[in-house]
Amino acid sequence: MTEYLRPLTCLTDSVGAAVPLRLVSAETVRSAAETLPVFARSSGFKGAAGSVCLCPAADGSVQEVLVGIGDGTDRWATAALSTSLPEGVYALSDGVAPDLAAAVALGWELGAYTFDRYKSKPTAPRARLLWPQGVDRAEVLRQAEAVMLVRDLVNTPAEDMGPAALEQAVRSVAARHGASLSVTVGDDLLTANYPVIHAVGRAAAPDRAPRLIDLHWGPEDAPKLTLVGKGVCFDTGGLDLKGAGPMRLMKKDMGGAAHALALAHLVMAAGLPVRLRMLIAAVENSVSGSSMRPGDVFRSRKGLTVEVSNTDAEGRLILCDALAEADSDAPALLLDFATLTGAARVALGPDLPALFTNDDSVAADWMAEGLAQQDPVWRMPLWAGYRSMLDSPVADLDNSPEGGMAGSITAALFLQEFVSPSTPWAHLDVYAWNPKGRAGRPAGGEALGLRSVWAMIRQRFA
Repeated sequence: MTEYLRPLTCLTDSVGAAVPLRLVSAETVRSAAETLPVFARSSGFKGAAGSVCLCPAADGSVQEVLVGIGDGTDRWATAALSTSLPEGVYALSDGVAPDLAAAVALGWELGAYTFDRYKSKPTAPRARLLWPQGVDRAEVLRQAEAVMLVRDLVNTPAEDMGPAALEQAVRSVAARHGASLSVTVGDDLLTANYPVIHAVGRAAAPDRAPRLIDLHWGPEDAPKLTLVGKGVCFDTGGLDLKGAGPMRLMKKDMGGAAHALALAHLVMAAGLPVRLRMLIAAVENSVSGSSMRPGDVFRSRKGLTVEVSNTDAEGRLILCDALAEADSDAPALLLDFATLTGAARVALGPDLPALFTNDDSVAADWMAEGLAQQDPVWRMPLWAGYRSMLDSPVADLDNSPEGGMAGSITAALFLQEFVSPSTPWAHLDVYAWNPKGRAGRPAGGEALGLRSVWAMIRQRFA
């Protein structure tokens, strides 16, 4: 079985000689410049976030590295060091607060991430960091593994990441943690009453049949935490075919499933005292003689009928069956993750996932952790006044209202129809992609809102 959780490569226990690495704020340069080496002062080092000064020894070797952290608020200020510093082992100087040291360690590892599965000559990390003292190594390990899991799954081309391969990724993580797994595939979805998942995925080739992946872990009497992920492994748009440009990135349309699986890994690896359930609806929205058609009406698992106005609004269709099942357990908290709407990206751009929730405390806690972790989300309204946009003349719901206004809101309102009002629920409409690379965040697949939701969950259930 393929192992989908990467080992860390840039953090080491080496006890040999290590080059000292000192974090320097801009304020230190202004108020205590005399504490810096002469070379740093003469070279114009100002302590700006991300700036580096290699201070030489008499023999020309690097005696000390100064790293600017600006005002100290940028958790990514040191994330480029693992690829920008000369080859060797480095060690943080004494006196760095544990939370900052942990951010340096995590950024060091994530900054070295490359997706080189298809490269003839994979890249190797150059600079390694000695584990800082006082850092919770297990937590850094968990977070690095989770983020890189999302990146790897999203970056993998659809040819190698279809519904069956996504199932295997879940099996790999489940096996590591001793979780149980059941999978309903193909026409068995009809027998098991997941008709809308089946309708979306039925046009795919037999070896890419749709499926519902259902993971369970933890004591049955513990508080129930349920995760749902949109796993559209490739989205052609169906008969409402996408253009070449929008289709180019549709390998990432299973990014919600990747986030749900990564969060499940964090929960299980930390031994969080919950009864975890994770549901992933995995499909390929393909074009064939059996494709669903605009105007088709399907009766969902909940019993509500849905008219398909647009086959390219398929994510909310597969989620409606998965959410109905997830809600049936009356979880203490239900979270779903989906690369759902372009409207969310128009409103908030690629870095800010749109958060919709029926629970004000979930919104407040998640957004607060987003700021603290520099992994932000932004709350959007479940505006009841727009519910009438979902009305259909022939069914209970329309999957894609005309006009396109408030697109991310109407999509969230559609999902809300399949969740009981009494269930604390949040939906994250996430891009799962970096259009351009930055320190610690290379271009390509990305985990967004993952570290902040993990921090929020730990506060609630630990």
